[in-house]
Amino acid sequence: MSKNFDVVVIGGGPGGYIAAIRAAQLGFNTACIDEWKNEKGGPAPGGTCTNVGCIPSKALLQSSEHYEHASHGFAEHGIEVKGLGLNLEKMLGRKNTVVKQNNDGILYLFKKNKVSFFHGRGSFVKGDANGYEIKVAGAAEETITAKHVIVATGSNARALPGAEFDEKLILSNTGALSITEVPKKLGVIGAGVIGLEMGSVWRRLGAEVTVLEALPTFLGAVDEQIAKEAQKLLTKQGLAVNLGVKIGAIKAGKNSVSVEYTDAKGDAHTGEFDKLIVSIGRTPNTIGLNPEGVGLKLDERGFIAVDGDCKTNLPNVWAVGDVVRGPMLAHKAEEEGVAVAERIAGQHGHVNFNTIPWVIYTSPEIAWVGKTEQQLKAEGVQYKAGTFPFLANGRARALGDTSGMVKFLADAKTDEILGVHIVGPMASELISEAVVAMEFRASSEDIARICHAHPSLSEATKEAALAVDKRALNF
Repeated sequence: MSKNFDVVVIGGGPGGYIAAIRAAQLGFNTACIDEWKNEKGGPAPGGTCTNVGCIPSKALLQSSEHYEHASHGFAEHGIEVKGLGLNLEKMLGRKNTVVKQNNDGILYLFKKNKVSFFHGRGSFVKGDANGYEIKVAGAAEETITAKHVIVATGSNARALPGAEFDEKLILSNTGALSITEVPKKLGVIGAGVIGLEMGSVWRRLGAEVTVLEALPTFLGAVDEQIAKEAQKLLTKQGLAVNLGVKIGAIKAGKNSVSVEYTDAKGDAHTGEFDKLIVSIGRTPNTIGLNPEGVGLKLDERGFIAVDGDCKTNLPNVWAVGDVVRGPMLAHKAEEEGVAVAERIAGQHGHVNFNTIPWVIYTSPEIAWVGKTEQQLKAEGVQYKAGTFPFLANGRARALGDTSGMVKFLADAKTDEILGVHIVGPMASELISEAVVAMEFRASSEDIARICHAHPSLSEATKEAALAVDKRALNF
């Protein structure tokens, strides 16, 4: 006899597990199905983000940054390090421990909130407005039923045709996080978030990193002024970024990978790499979901088709996160998961796509929210801009990291903040003030008039807001 639930969530990543918890908080009898396994075959909820994405990459970014500080930065502070060594096995072990702590934390939250957890792959069997039958293919196959279904199955790394991932020589984000020996030469195809973050990790640890990007501009979605500054800083560190590249044949040998490509000038090259990371985007994951079994509609790109409220074409079936339209960001998925649970409860769940922050965790970090200057120009919006460099910030000087700037964009007439862009230390934390300000439709003058602690990096935010009116005090 199948178990009956009010809400069943398929997928235990950021969108899925958060949706399940919120549904349970709202009084629904809720289940979550997730198939991720740890090394011992046990459950490892948290999806790509926790297992092979956000969390492990940040662990390695932190560890590799410590290593770079010890090998290059500490001397300036009067700290002399002799006999510096790298225990990569221990570094990877710490990363795995951080992942497991997050896996266990989610299982604890399920238990705390009385969410029933099923370890396996969930797929539709049949259903209609009266309820849906879901098969769980795990250690022991079983069937459960639900009044409402939330699909949160995430995304998969996109492979280049003819260069499928083997996770030994040609790596997705999964393999890039588990390289057991620092490669002498590392190739990275794609200068997006994953490519730059993984390239930064292995460059810091000693690899010679070459990034090949098809687009003619660096970080085209980022404000142009910020992107140019970031490219300059990352290049200075030793990250070789090649733009306007056309990739040709990729051949995996016994211990290396060759990549044929032409550069922006049309000149032909062949790169020989010990490892190759391919980070050219991600595709929605509907493998094994059996959407056709119930008539669940997908769009032309393979995403589950949803409306503005994350409703699919089927009654009482919803979808959130990477498997639907919109930015593939863990926090976007979380917000959609909460909103859907609240909509099922008859409440008015809300997600504001205009104030979703973006972060690239390189060093310096890059973070932004709202419109870029090039977007405002294209839309014909009259605006004012203000920038402030961390070079003029006392806390940044004390930290020894004065790279980058904060940039404000505000409406020329109303002074409402339209976008904030940061490249510099702790940008991922500083951007939150801008998100709050934009949610409350604040003006740049509002931020300029708020007292910020001294000395702090956040003073650069205040000064950039002051600079919109050309009255920065410290620059």
